[in-house]
Amino acid sequence: MRSLNRFAGQRAQAHDAPDRFALVRRATTLQDIARVERHLPEILGRALARSWIDREFSAALMSDPKALLARYDVFLPESVRIGVETSATQRQRIVVHETQPDGSLRRLMYLQLVMMAGK
Repeated sequence: MRSLNRFAGQRAQAHDAPDRFALVRRATTLQDIARVERHLPEILGRALARSWIDREFSAALMSDPKALLARYDVFLPESVRIGVETSATQRQRIVVHETQPDGSLRRLMYLQLVMMAGK
């Protein structure tokens, strides 16, 4: 049983992306926080990886991550907020929060790609 709500018959398309890069195979709506916590890390991981090699994508990700996801057919609940943190010494980090009924924020996750080398 799929836990994602997929729009029947609609394939996700990379709007305004000449290389047809896609974050998901089909338009995807993560309807609740459980689905966000389960599926968003993989989607954001792809977005972070893409941002390392595509400056325009990186700029869009840093300026408005939620709008970028929607552009690539990934839709989130209104209560989900996504921010990007950067520093001079580290790669960007994506932080996902849920807005609680009292207006406070609860951090759901953060993602940051790191480079590792081995011998």
